[in-house]
Amino acid sequence: MGVSTSETEKGVAVVTVDFPPVNALPVRGWYDLADAIRVTGRDPGVRCVVLTAVGRGFNAGVDIKEMQRDDGHGALIGANRGCFEAFAAVYECEVPVIAAVQGFCLGGGIGLAGNADAIVASEDAVFGLPELDRGALGAATHLARLVPQHLMRALYYTSRTATAEELHRHGSVWKVVPRAELRSAARELAREIAAKDGYLLRLAKAAINGIDPVDVRRSYRFEQGFTFEANLSGVADRVRAAFGADEDRGEEGQS
Repeated sequence: MGVSTSETEKGVAVVTVDFPPVNALPVRGWYDLADAIRVTGRDPGVRCVVLTAVGRGFNAGVDIKEMQRDDGHGALIGANRGCFEAFAAVYECEVPVIAAVQGFCLGGGIGLAGNADAIVASEDAVFGLPELDRGALGAATHLARLVPQHLMRALYYTSRTATAEELHRHGSVWKVVPRAELRSAARELAREIAAKDGYLLRLAKAAINGIDPVDVRRSYRFEQGFTFEANLSGVADRVRAAFGADEDRGEEGQS
């Protein structure tokens, strides 16, 4: 359980997230993930990173139960900062990052996948931001990197999800495969990337980030200000309380 790193073949490192039951990360988990990606990206022997997860889904966002146990705003501030660091680590990783996504990719999962350089997804993968149903805001910055602007807005306001095949049609998912083939497909793409010169890959990553039309760090930080405002107003607590009731009725997912 937690975040682990392994090297499956020359030039390719795999960072794996495992936080049962739904990979909803606690504050410490986001920082651990950020650290793992940064350390791996700095390794001169690594030319591509595959970000993957164990279990039913890729990522269900932050651990809302951790927030519900906190009488103050410490957990919220910690989650905001932890997510910011993890998303930035993926985006700023010195080498390309491939997100291997299975099952649900929600909330913080969108921040991770949206900042990755490429996405390989299983046929059962779904992507969305149920933030408005969970008393939160944020990661529209990253969803906008996966789907067109108006679709992003509709998905955000409704809390609906898009399938891997839909994102593949929009060009944001590289390949859709059966779940059993997900890791091998991600490694296949990573192997092709890792065959390039390592120094040139690092230059390419820095150059591509430098021409992005949106500063993802500043854009996401702007969103987080509204997340905190929602909490100060009390509306976030009311919505999160309803989330707990939904969970008791058997509904899945945290964001």
